[in-house]
Amino acid sequence: MLAALLPVNLVAFTLFAMDKRRARMGLRRFSERTLLLWALIGGTPGAVLGRHVFRHKTRKQPFSTLLWLIAAAQAMTIAAWAMI
Repeated sequence: MLAALLPVNLVAFTLFAMDKRRARMGLRRFSERTLLLWALIGGTPGAVLGRHVFRHKTRKQPFSTLLWLIAAAQAMTIAAWAMI
């Protein structure tokens, strides 16, 4: 499972880096939907780290709320699975 999540998190982290760079250069950016989708499929740690490292989309709403809701849902899922 961890072997599958590592590449997903690397992609999520990289997408935040690329999107920040594109924003600075005035180029076409990745959609928020794309960034959130990578978080949803398991890249939440990479997305949160990318947000922090690149200071990207830290105040953007509703993006921030949606990212934290995804993180909370994943944490609850992991906790429930661990209790089984």
